[in-house]
Amino acid sequence: MSVPLIEITKEKCTVCYACVRACPVNAIQVKQNQDYPEVNNDWCIGCGGCLNVCSPKAISYRDSKENVKDILKSDSKVAAIVGPSISGEFDDITDYRKFVQMIRHLGFDYVNEVSFGVDIIAKEYNKLFSNYKGKHYITSICPPIVSLIEKFHPDLVDNLAPLTSPMIATAKVVHQIYGDDIKIVFIGPCIAAKSDIKANKSWSEVDEVLTFVELRQLFEEFSIKENNLEFSDFDPPLGYKGSLFPISNGILQAGDIDESLLTGNVTTAEGKSNILAAVNQFANSIDFIKKHFNLFYCEGCLMGPGTSRGGKKFIRRTLVTEYANKRLHDFNLEEWQQSIDMFDSFEHNRGFEANDQRLPEPSDEEIQEVLKVIGKADYDDNVGCEACGYKSCKDFAYSVSKGLAKPDMCITFSLKNKQEYIKALKKSNDDLAKIQNQLKLSEKTARAEQQKALEASETITTMMQKLNAGVLIVNEKLKIVQSNESFINILGDEAREINEIIPGLVGADLKTLLPVQFYKMFSYVLTNNDDVLNRDVHFGEGLLNVSIFTIRKDKIVGAIVRDMFSPEVRSEEVINRVNDVIDENLSLVQQIGFILGEGAAKTEKMLNSIIESYKTKKK
Repeated sequence: MSVPLIEITKEKCTVCYACVRACPVNAIQVKQNQDYPEVNNDWCIGCGGCLNVCSPKAISYRDSKENVKDILKSDSKVAAIVGPSISGEFDDITDYRKFVQMIRHLGFDYVNEVSFGVDIIAKEYNKLFSNYKGKHYITSICPPIVSLIEKFHPDLVDNLAPLTSPMIATAKVVHQIYGDDIKIVFIGPCIAAKSDIKANKSWSEVDEVLTFVELRQLFEEFSIKENNLEFSDFDPPLGYKGSLFPISNGILQAGDIDESLLTGNVTTAEGKSNILAAVNQFANSIDFIKKHFNLFYCEGCLMGPGTSRGGKKFIRRTLVTEYANKRLHDFNLEEWQQSIDMFDSFEHNRGFEANDQRLPEPSDEEIQEVLKVIGKADYDDNVGCEACGYKSCKDFAYSVSKGLAKPDMCITFSLKNKQEYIKALKKSNDDLAKIQNQLKLSEKTARAEQQKALEASETITTMMQKLNAGVLIVNEKLKIVQSNESFINILGDEAREINEIIPGLVGADLKTLLPVQFYKMFSYVLTNNDDVLNRDVHFGEGLLNVSIFTIRKDKIVGAIVRDMFSPEVRSEEVINRVNDVIDENLSLVQQIGFILGEGAAKTEKMLNSIIESYKTKKK
């Protein structure tokens, strides 16, 4: 089983939803009955946007260090092909030649520049863009961009430039020079490349991908420092203007592609917001725009998710250009051209496949229903605090409708239905306690009747608590009259917290405790006086068997709820006796309802007089 590219460690997660806000394709989801976000790796495009926004560092990407160490220990020769973003990342190393020697010291036999592969591919882009035949292209250099289009804009797959990446172009050159048996490790700023080499079998030229952060960790692990080492240059062939590749329009300059606003036919965009807008506008308006799109998900590769946190874009950009100027000052252009000509006959085309991950669109009615539930039905479509991870309340409702989020992610909804609701219940309980004190001071006859009712209530509670199945009694307003411990345990931790304040959940609103389809069955029985028996209902990842029946017509209903995954229910013996157990439980709860009804009848006059007295006192 392959290791996911992105994982969330629940023990570190603070449930702040920053990762949800950062993900451009909703691949980080918070589903119903889940406390923590999780990554849908089928949807993930490997952009790494979630990594930098996670303050507690609960999100990590697949670690390749152990695989690389195994490769280095093998009998094969191993080459490192290094992305040109090194100049922006390793500003703490005084001379790039020391950096090359540090890589060799890890055990690599050869160290080559990917900037030479950039030069090759940039030349191919020049040919493609210059030979316009009515189709406009999106560059396929950035793996997250390719993944975004294959998964969420499959109609644009044919518009991806049919050219391989500089990484693969460089790997082909290295194989040609050193032989097919050589192992190749790409070192760069992109984590999505880790998935690319696994998903594309034709990309077998590269055996593993190591990020700059992982490379730093290996340097530290093996105590490799520049002050202990001599100079060492990259193995040939050396790159030319490909050194500018970390800057988004660097490949255009490497390929001498016209960028002029007046005469050029290519436009460049970088960064999450610009990319999403660019892809949408390419899809809808390319016949008007009439440009090829050069797209990089990050703000240039120099800001890739595999680089160190906290890097400053324009400082790194300056380091890249200064490095390129130093390298090109005494550059042997004639030798470089000979190398380019030597590998000009290589095949650099590649294809793409649509991998449509889009979900069916929810209806407007479904979205409005969610907005009503969270109390935002009257809000403007563009209004939202964004704390849930979505730009507007409507966007949030849209995701809830698609099953990608849950209503509790809305802060106002959560506060209203948890903290404030529990406080309201506590206050209500305090008021009820005061009424009970008034009852104790009432007439002797009333006190005697109350004691009888209390004894009956204790008997009922004891009977209910003895049942393994969950028992629930609800009034016409869907407020809980009584419930047992088994039912509270089925609901989970939140119900147990409320139970500590309000024993038996008395007075709790059923709508706030159970899913929509669950409490709708209670409404049906109350309205139609038609029992619902032996109905299986999914609750989170579990399965409940529910029977709901009338105790007092239009007033009170009872229910038996059984956890079908509990050992008792799953055992064969209990399965064979299901019908008997249901009949006994139904009979018992009906008796409970009868006893409650009897107690209520005897004390009705007394309760009415006390309530009237209480109301008068409040006035």
